[in-house]
Amino acid sequence: MTEKKEILLKIRDLRIEGYSDEKWIEIVHGVDLTLRRGEVMGLIGESGAGKSTIGLAAMGFARDGCRISGGSVEFDGLELTTTAEEDLRALRGNRIAYVAQSAAASFNPAHKLIDQHTEAPVYYRIRKRMEAQEDAMELYERLRLPNPREIGFRYPHQVSGGQLQRAMTAMAMACRPDLIIFDEPTTALDVTTQIEVLAAIRDIVDQFNTAAIYITHDLAVVAQMADTIKVLLKGNEVEEAPTAEMLENPKEEYTKSLWAVRSFKRPQKPRPTSEEPVVSVQNVDAAYGPVKVLDDVSFDVYSGMTVAVVGESGSGKSTTARVITGLLPPTTGRVLFKGEELPPNYRSRTKDQLRQAQMIYQMADTALNPKVQIHEIIGRPAQFYGGLKGAALKSRIDELLDLIELEPAKYFHRYPPELSGGQKQRIGIARALAAEPTFIICDEVTSALDQLVAEGILKLLDRLQKELNLAYMFITHDLATVRSIADEVVVMKQGKVVEQGPKDVMFTPPHHPYTDLLLSSVPEMDPNWLTTLLEERGVDNIGEAADK
Repeated sequence: MTEKKEILLKIRDLRIEGYSDEKWIEIVHGVDLTLRRGEVMGLIGESGAGKSTIGLAAMGFARDGCRISGGSVEFDGLELTTTAEEDLRALRGNRIAYVAQSAAASFNPAHKLIDQHTEAPVYYRIRKRMEAQEDAMELYERLRLPNPREIGFRYPHQVSGGQLQRAMTAMAMACRPDLIIFDEPTTALDVTTQIEVLAAIRDIVDQFNTAAIYITHDLAVVAQMADTIKVLLKGNEVEEAPTAEMLENPKEEYTKSLWAVRSFKRPQKPRPTSEEPVVSVQNVDAAYGPVKVLDDVSFDVYSGMTVAVVGESGSGKSTTARVITGLLPPTTGRVLFKGEELPPNYRSRTKDQLRQAQMIYQMADTALNPKVQIHEIIGRPAQFYGGLKGAALKSRIDELLDLIELEPAKYFHRYPPELSGGQKQRIGIARALAAEPTFIICDEVTSALDQLVAEGILKLLDRLQKELNLAYMFITHDLATVRSIADEVVVMKQGKVVEQGPKDVMFTPPHHPYTDLLLSSVPEMDPNWLTTLLEERGVDNIGEAADK
């Protein structure tokens, strides 16, 4: 019998309160958690389950507006609930690290990546600055970041979202902590990059005997990472079991409902034969300075249809969206709207041309101003494009809130921080609809949401498309989303379209080798899936993975 490892973290009867409506309300109700060195605990549950709140409490920390009101959090024999703040600061970033879900909101935009990476190991006198820089470059290579010896000298806005997420994972590992809280660390990553990051995290945990709490809404991902899974619902523990046992035989009905989500799949629509496309991208090349990033990109989007654009981080998906919206003028090629060529630069487009194409962003947390009320956020496009004022404007805002299934009387005067992740994304949808567009770019709009909430957003977008005859360009790395909502699929790699066609054709073999790679990289609900895949691809460790 294998001897059990030393207990590193012991949480007992944890209770956390949040301040709302001028009173404290309990939001985590007596949760227990035991974590040993070198083990990974997966926390899963829908939005509002308390996953991130409990993860932060493992650091002895509570967000603004929250407080730990009861119970015990013991880390390596130290009771964190009664430890002085100065001593807690000496632990955080050193012996306990945190990888946030939104790297874009977590990095300081005014400092280079490597400066932010080296700050903790230098501050805690673990490494001198040059040694910390070398270590950063090694971690960048482990995490499969391009040009690992150079990328750290860029600013956060100069790398893709997926690259930024990996840089934050590397930064958390800089001091080789005893415990890492991973809060949805692969949310922003495409499926092929996700494999390398998951393998890197597993390698770090094994190599340094690090314990981890892995917070996620992706059941297939947690199956690869966790030794034990704890299911949460509204601040309560539903059940806990070893991963294989939990996947094979969940006991509670709520857990079974999580296993069964993403049932939504709408019928595929055929491309119309007698009408011109709403948007036609024709032979577009584009560059950032001297670096060519798009090469001869062409595809069409028709009214009432959804074109999903898929590919790895850096493949050109979001850059194509920037060209369509006029934020990045193409070097060659053109974009047509209902047969009329659009000026390449948005500044030269008419107000009506700008109105017709709107965008819903990936991270509602960073896309919505937290200090502006909901009615202002939704109302500004209606004012700007429609000239609405007074009673007409209020009526339009109420109509839009009804359209996204949020009660106007309850949400009109709220601020974004008072909303859940799914509600914030609905506000992002309403803001896009306020301009009355005919074409909407949906940029990873469900990737930050748990599966139940994401399902609701997809159903909402499908209903709105039918009611308003909207054309969608859906940028995503989630192939389950593609299967749910797409009519046609465009696969991009390194700025080129490698394959495109109707969804049923694209998901039927034979595939282009790159499409096959994407499809084979979607995690499965099998704890051995990642290990088997790496073996099939001839990768024994993440160092090799980075080189392949």
